[in-house]
Amino acid sequence: MTNDTEVDMKDVELTEMEQEKQPMTEGEAANNHSISPVSKENGFVKVKIPEEETKFTGLSKEELMKVAGTAGWVKVRWVLLILFWLGWVGMLAGAIAIIIQAPRCKPLPEMNWWNYGPLYQIGDVNSFTASSKLKGVTEKLQVMDELKVKGLIIGPIHVSSADEPEKLDLTAIAEEAGNLTQFKEVITAAHRRGISVVLDLTPNYKGKEPWFANTVRTVLKLESALEHWLKEGVDGFLFYGVDKVFTAAPSLWNDVRILIHNRTESVGKTKKVLIGVTNQSSPDEIDAMLNKTGVDLLLTGALRSTSAMDIANTVDYLYSAYGQTRLAWNIGGRIAGHLASLVGRAKVKLNQLLLLTLPGTPVFNYGDEIGLQDDEGTKNPVMVWGEKNTEAENTFKFFKSVSEKRSKERSLQHGEYLPLFNSTSAMAYVRSWDQNERYLIALNWNTTETVTLELKHAEIPERATVVLSTTDDQNGDVLKLAQLVVKPEQGLMLKFPYTP
Repeated sequence: MTNDTEVDMKDVELTEMEQEKQPMTEGEAANNHSISPVSKENGFVKVKIPEEETKFTGLSKEELMKVAGTAGWVKVRWVLLILFWLGWVGMLAGAIAIIIQAPRCKPLPEMNWWNYGPLYQIGDVNSFTASSKLKGVTEKLQVMDELKVKGLIIGPIHVSSADEPEKLDLTAIAEEAGNLTQFKEVITAAHRRGISVVLDLTPNYKGKEPWFANTVRTVLKLESALEHWLKEGVDGFLFYGVDKVFTAAPSLWNDVRILIHNRTESVGKTKKVLIGVTNQSSPDEIDAMLNKTGVDLLLTGALRSTSAMDIANTVDYLYSAYGQTRLAWNIGGRIAGHLASLVGRAKVKLNQLLLLTLPGTPVFNYGDEIGLQDDEGTKNPVMVWGEKNTEAENTFKFFKSVSEKRSKERSLQHGEYLPLFNSTSAMAYVRSWDQNERYLIALNWNTTETVTLELKHAEIPERATVVLSTTDDQNGDVLKLAQLVVKPEQGLMLKFPYTP
């Protein structure tokens, strides 16, 4: 009975197995050479699988050690070891030789945020924003970013009445300009884009003179106002008539300067800038004002001269005295008016090129990037936004191109200034820094005559490539510098490589 049960269970197992597992007949087994003779036991087939061929697995550890100890292998190892160390020492010596022979990089000069790009002055907020008040300034920050602007000079926007000091409130924003919330939004949004905000805090900006008659009393009010705006996040201040206030109250003005600079020197805080504005234009007068007032930047009338030679002499004098971190260059301004009205529309791009490539900080009035002109009877024309104007678009495009170049190229940003040529109508100079590409600027203010500049100097090559031209017809051309032809009212930016 037990045997029958076992047979039945094996039959079940046989039924459930795959077809390959079914028993083969003796004839089938005989015909298959790879299978040994079969035997059947209770329905299962026993198959004898031939043994696999023996594979070579290499030498054993003992065998390897025995071979490695032979004289031949010992010599090979010593040769390879010596070659390795000779190669390593050779590479080390080569690296040291390259380092010694390579010219050392010049350390970057110490610069402040206002030295890295142009400042943009918005005197009348509503004229700039088409009556949108300070809120409109926030909306236009993207355009400022595209122009590589590093700082906005806003205002004055505080409460003041012409020649009425009793109505002066330096800590309150005039209703026609907006409110404190809007101003704080401007500061926050500007800082996100890396743009600083400078406040024009000239007290009597609606009167004939920038300061009230009782200057001392006004300066006393000023100190608490400075503390107020610094706490709100302002990055600096601008004052018109610094020469007059310094003369009237030198000790009090010195207190103002120290207050701002003490905040500037605080660890971990953004440096605060003190900007002064004066009508002085001669190099000697500008030099004296910079020393007396202690301002970081001084806006003047130096570049409003009609003589290129005067401009060149002023730049040479001040650059020799101050380098470039304390120099600021402007032509227009809140009181002087717009660039196009002062130099003529035909020379706007020429003067943009000058301002953006001189050693120092360029300062523009709002609208100078498109050639905006003053309206009759006002220096605050309404800014043009979105209007299709080919001339304005071309001027904007040129400004943007030069400003972008300035922001990227070290030679233009903080490079040394080398004057090459100047006359009553033309000037040329080179900006260079260490081993970076050099830039040559050539300008011709003459309205009718082409000038040929003979530029010969040990530091410049025979030829240079045109990067930008105010006439847009020579970009990419390679020109001879010994006979550089500059057309009437044309400005050229050329580049050439550093040569050791």
